[in-house]
Amino acid sequence: MLANLSLYLTVLAPTGLLAYTPQTAGDLVVVRAERLILTPGNELAPGVVLIEDGRIVGVGGDLATPEGARELSGKVACAGFIDPWSSLGLDPQSVRDNATNPAVRTADAVDPWHAPHLRLEALRGGVTSARVQAGISAPLGGIGVLLGLSEADSPILLEDACVSATLGVSRPRKVDIFDRISEVDRLVGLIEKGRAYRESQVEYNHEIEEWEKNVAEKEKELEEDFKKAKKKREKDLEKAEEKGSEFKEKRYREDKKPKRPKFDVVSEILARVAHGELTLVVEVHRSAELRRLLTNTADFDRLRLVIVGATEALDHVDALAERRIPTIVWPAPIGDVRRDEYSEHDLSLAGELERAGVLVLLGGGGGPHARELRMLAALAVSQGLDRDGALAAITTRPARAFDVAGRVGALKSGMDADVLVFDGDPLDTTSKLLYCLSKGEVVVE
Repeated sequence: MLANLSLYLTVLAPTGLLAYTPQTAGDLVVVRAERLILTPGNELAPGVVLIEDGRIVGVGGDLATPEGARELSGKVACAGFIDPWSSLGLDPQSVRDNATNPAVRTADAVDPWHAPHLRLEALRGGVTSARVQAGISAPLGGIGVLLGLSEADSPILLEDACVSATLGVSRPRKVDIFDRISEVDRLVGLIEKGRAYRESQVEYNHEIEEWEKNVAEKEKELEEDFKKAKKKREKDLEKAEEKGSEFKEKRYREDKKPKRPKFDVVSEILARVAHGELTLVVEVHRSAELRRLLTNTADFDRLRLVIVGATEALDHVDALAERRIPTIVWPAPIGDVRRDEYSEHDLSLAGELERAGVLVLLGGGGGPHARELRMLAALAVSQGLDRDGALAAITTRPARAFDVAGRVGALKSGMDADVLVFDGDPLDTTSKLLYCLSKGEVVVE
């Protein structure tokens, strides 16, 4: 891992931008911290993490350092950060493509060699993975992926992390209220189409099973009655000849075989969305569209919805909290010149949503500058977001929302060794990142 980056990083190291210590498979690393954050709110003091072959193999309060292991120490250690709203590592043209559909695979647009300095800066900011999306502003985006930011050869953690959509987003012109509501209705209609497609598949599977069962039973019946039927046929034939009448064979009529539903790749993916097999990430900001979306998706009991942006979501905190819908907020100061959908943008949004019981995630706003995620989390804390909640919003919560909680987002045995070591609290802007490990590799020190 990172073998192809070593030369690039060696060049950068003298500038002070980044120091990189390459390791080989099988290397042992021990991380010791005065305060070890396993998950937000669950800590060891002191704590030790033992890493081998890129995975965490032990976590405890006083583990011994194996012979030959490299030991890293700091005041606080935690899991690597996850940016759930980014475009880092993607071909820029694919990011801007507004003609995508759910069949488009973001994995095909991953370009780990595009703007490597941004990826390295993200690592310096403690961001070790990100959800990225082709057609990020398209009405329907492709299948998003989870990327590991330090890997050049095989960076993808999960190829089918989600399907995305946008409602009422300026692209590039403003849209009026009628267009925005129509976008909601079209999206819900597509989800319904996916559900109906899956139901037709289930119905076909049931019908073909019944048809095969009936055919097998009839074949068995014919085999058992063959001799008897043969003698009866011979007698009927003799009688017909005696009477000089025409002998008519009795034909076995098999039930018509059920017809398989026509395969449609977009409907197939939408079926996975409707049945909760793929998360649906919807960027929506205004109250009117969000209200209609929540109302019209209430009957999809398996739908796994994630809201992005949520600028005017305070009007709908009860529904968001009751349905446990993860909500990704971009807590950035954006000034007076802003897109129409951000007209009510407020830095206190994350804290207010959290206090209302909404599951808050923090993201980088969809751009390639994931390095800012830690600073955004600290800013959200300064504006009222609980500190543990802010750390969960960039670790455990995005990992769970996008089905990688068994690999990243926490410090537990068996998980990828994405570990950050600081000289102070991770969300204190004066704290320095001493080490960033990605899959056990020290990529920043």
